[in-house]
Amino acid sequence: MGRSRYKICEPTHPHFITCTILNWLPIFTRKESTQIIIDSLKHLQKEENLKLYAYVILENHLHLIAQSDDIGKSMRHFKSFTAKALLKLLQKENAHTLLKQFQFYKKAHKADKTYQLWQEGYQPKLMQTDAMMINKIKYIHENPVKRGYVDSAIHWRYSSARDYEGIVGLIEVEKFW
Repeated sequence: MGRSRYKICEPTHPHFITCTILNWLPIFTRKESTQIIIDSLKHLQKEENLKLYAYVILENHLHLIAQSDDIGKSMRHFKSFTAKALLKLLQKENAHTLLKQFQFYKKAHKADKTYQLWQEGYQPKLMQTDAMMINKIKYIHENPVKRGYVDSAIHWRYSSARDYEGIVGLIEVEKFW
């Protein structure tokens, strides 16, 4: 794990997780970049027993409620794979401005890498009660509404809000209620 002050005490229990792009740069503005996130989460569901209870992908960060056999390990795999795939996509698309920013804002101790895409850590918060879980699911689903992107949570394509309304979403989720 990165140099995060957040620790995972119960690696097999559901956690609220936030992953943020370095310096809040907007890279999830195109379908191709968002698809990398979706494909990676689906892969983790299949290969690492990841259970996804809720998610939202916004232009520069994402929120999840997830659990797996070892959520810390799953998140390391997720961030490592997606960073490589997203940087490869940006290079293919000649996104020089973004690449220069990922190089400029990279942490000094990342000397072995040219770029840093994700901020360190992922701020895991253990879901300790049903009320906490419900509150975080609502927070996740309302995030695009609060930002003014959509009028209703089910209109945001990259969210599990649709699943909770009986509409098939982009990623299979374990509905909590």
